[in-house]
Amino acid sequence: MRTAIITISAGAGAVANTIRTELGATDIARDAVAESWTHFDAFVFVGALGICVRTIAPFITDKHTDPAVVCVDSRGHNVISVLSGHVGGANDLARHIASALGVTPTITTQSDVEHLWALDTLAPTYGWAVSPDADMQQAIFRFVSKQPTALFMPLHDAGTAYLQRTLPEHVTVISDLSSVDTSHFALLIIVSPFFYKPIPDIITLQYIPRIASLGIGLAHQLQDDELSQKIDEQLRGCGVHPLSVCQYCTIDVKADEPYVHALQRDGWHVRFFTAEELLAVDVPTPSEMVAKHVGTPSVCEAAAILGADGGQLVVPKQKGSAHTIAVAIPQHYLRGQGGAHIEIVGAGPGDPDLISVRGRRFLEEADLILYAGSLVPRELTLCAKPGAVVRSSATMTLEQQCELMKEFYDRGALIVRLHTGDPCIFGAIQEQMAFFDANGMSYHITPGISSFLAAASELRSQFTIPERCQTIILTRGEGRTPMPEREQLHLLARSRSTMCIFLSASIVDDVQRQLLMEYPPETPVAACYHLTWKDQRIYRGQLKDLARIVHDNHLTLTTMIVVGDAIDNRSGLSELYSGHFTHLFRKGDNR
Repeated sequence: MRTAIITISAGAGAVANTIRTELGATDIARDAVAESWTHFDAFVFVGALGICVRTIAPFITDKHTDPAVVCVDSRGHNVISVLSGHVGGANDLARHIASALGVTPTITTQSDVEHLWALDTLAPTYGWAVSPDADMQQAIFRFVSKQPTALFMPLHDAGTAYLQRTLPEHVTVISDLSSVDTSHFALLIIVSPFFYKPIPDIITLQYIPRIASLGIGLAHQLQDDELSQKIDEQLRGCGVHPLSVCQYCTIDVKADEPYVHALQRDGWHVRFFTAEELLAVDVPTPSEMVAKHVGTPSVCEAAAILGADGGQLVVPKQKGSAHTIAVAIPQHYLRGQGGAHIEIVGAGPGDPDLISVRGRRFLEEADLILYAGSLVPRELTLCAKPGAVVRSSATMTLEQQCELMKEFYDRGALIVRLHTGDPCIFGAIQEQMAFFDANGMSYHITPGISSFLAAASELRSQFTIPERCQTIILTRGEGRTPMPEREQLHLLARSRSTMCIFLSASIVDDVQRQLLMEYPPETPVAACYHLTWKDQRIYRGQLKDLARIVHDNHLTLTTMIVVGDAIDNRSGLSELYSGHFTHLFRKGDNR
């Protein structure tokens, strides 16, 4: 935000300086507010609230256009959101300033006081549009008055997940608009990319997620000034809200068509695909005529599906006089209306607190959690919702795991496949993803904290040391799984980088032999067992003793071996702590 700061009180210099530094604010005089009112997004007054109010009063017009105004007392004890709380961002700005000063902000907006959703900020927060015929003010009045509200969400995204998690007591989630009892509900909130006819006798507020990819085929050099209007009418007729469209997709040979240029001038994102890419997509209504002209039997349907990352076609090909359209939506958005999805989640190294926030939310929402029981503590799954199926894959074959996930997927379920650490590092997900691809299943990966990062944390070590070691190698020894010849340990060891060796405790003698071919025998090593688990054990030593350390302590496959001078190294200081920056140290500091 472009922020101006007006220091009113003479003794407010320290507070004003903190705010100025935190926000990158520009100092202006109080008498310059009039000429600056439209030049800044926010004004922060440091001084008395009364002076702040009298200063801005002549310029206030509308909360949708007025800048945010916050007032802070000269001692920094009170941070007050004065004007344009939600829409203008004053409430968030007050929270930001209060956190910098270590105090509690004063916010009087009713939805904040009542801990209710700010209906007028949900759309910009989650990238939604608002239906043009919505009466936002009436909806806000009924909502904050806690009048009975129905909530209809036939899709899933970050916004609907937030609404579900923070559902107020006076809001009822419904699964079918026909179940809306207008004699009971005073407000209906819809979050959907689809178009609905108005329901009489109830105030309706619809948010429209911009998630639809519109595939379009065009006649050569088509000139039609009303084409956009015709497309909007086609979309409504097929039950899709025009405001849900986020991009247009077509074949690359149409890149110079007049209508495509018009779309781009209007700010639309237009994606182009080659005939070969489109040809690979199965569509419901292929055309031999289209194939004859452009080399693929489908443009609009295939382009829509590709634009939606292989998603679901919600509007098949619709013909106009000289154009065709189709609409697709990414599959993972449609979970709420029967669309299934698999999320491969990185569990982290073991401590349940080290899973990502997104990973935890998927676990809380999942219908099936299939976790790697031999590597992932069951405690990670205890947040599952009532009725969710939680199964360990420890005794299951790959075929049994895939069969179980397919069974739930066919029911339209949300499935979490929970892997240890980060799934991309020795996560054994390649075969599963091949199965998902072969069966056209929607899936995505949520990353996790790898055990090599946990090792650095528990060893209190920086694995990259200036002028000593700037590379970290993640690898494993050669056991039952062969290693490529160029990735043999002794070849990787030539750089003497920090090396984190997974899944190799059972072959530690060979690991030590190969490492000693390049590393000095005195190189620091650490054998880290069950990192971040309750029974974590870490053994430090030198490379020449690595095998003995592992054997004597009966360490198993769940052991990370770390090798390199970076372990416990404090001598390679970065430039920040070099002699050029000794003034940053406190007197007597021996760091």
